[in-house]
Amino acid sequence: MKKSKYRRLLTVLPAAFLLLGCEAGESEEEPADVGEAMDHTIVGIEAGSGTTEMAEDMLNDYDNLEGWELQTSSTAGMVTALEQAIENEEPIVVTGWTPHWIFEEFDLKILDDPKNSLGEEEFIHTIVRQGLEEDMPGAYTVMENFSWEVEDMQEVMFAAQDIPFEEAATNWVEDNRDMVDEWTAGAEPVDGQEFRLVSTPWDSERASSHVMQIVLEELGYTVDITSVDPVVMFQAIAHDEGDASLAPWLPMTFGAYYDEYEDQIVDLGPNMSGAMNGLVVPAYMDIDSVEDLPAKD
Repeated sequence: MKKSKYRRLLTVLPAAFLLLGCEAGESEEEPADVGEAMDHTIVGIEAGSGTTEMAEDMLNDYDNLEGWELQTSSTAGMVTALEQAIENEEPIVVTGWTPHWIFEEFDLKILDDPKNSLGEEEFIHTIVRQGLEEDMPGAYTVMENFSWEVEDMQEVMFAAQDIPFEEAATNWVEDNRDMVDEWTAGAEPVDGQEFRLVSTPWDSERASSHVMQIVLEELGYTVDITSVDPVVMFQAIAHDEGDASLAPWLPMTFGAYYDEYEDQIVDLGPNMSGAMNGLVVPAYMDIDSVEDLPAKD
């Protein structure tokens, strides 16, 4: 199994985080009461994150989740607990989202969420500053053409667990020339024109930003990537302190910021569909919906 940065750097989590499903000497088959095997606990990420807050609300939305607990930890801690459960073929439920590289490494599924407690499908948009089309028509053309799939982003993210993002992005561009040629169709080369790409410090957005940096630099642009908090990202584009961003998750995650700055930016629409939060389980678990999780007696 491929080693990631998370696994090289993390120490072993406390036993309470591992949520092991079988006692020593028991069968490796999934116990009849999956809830008891997991101590009716969902492994979460950082306290205070949007995903965590929605997951806490979910416990109140579903009657069968009464008595279940959300164990907050960290994104890295969630990944480690998931890996250890999979290595032992034990049941586990974690809060997750896609795009994420874990879907490239493990065979996972996102549980159906009929009440949409963790939100519906989201779209990652491309936004640019007003006037970019006139000032940098070539870069604007690439921004307007840019579109890829969740699997493309996850491929870059997964590779970047072992090599720098710049190298992972370079390899992806070389392996996907047909798609890149579609993005750059009609864009004339320039000679060192500076382009300011504003992003967020998430691995998903690092993937898209570094891929775009390589594509634009091949056209002759000098690209600077600045990673900031989401609200600052919108402010930068609105106030002409950045040229473009590929990072806004809409309509929910960054919806409030978008509403505030909508009249001061140019929205070129989604560059990716299929982003979403959800409860994630290994594919070998015989459950498909949040409603399949057994109630605590």
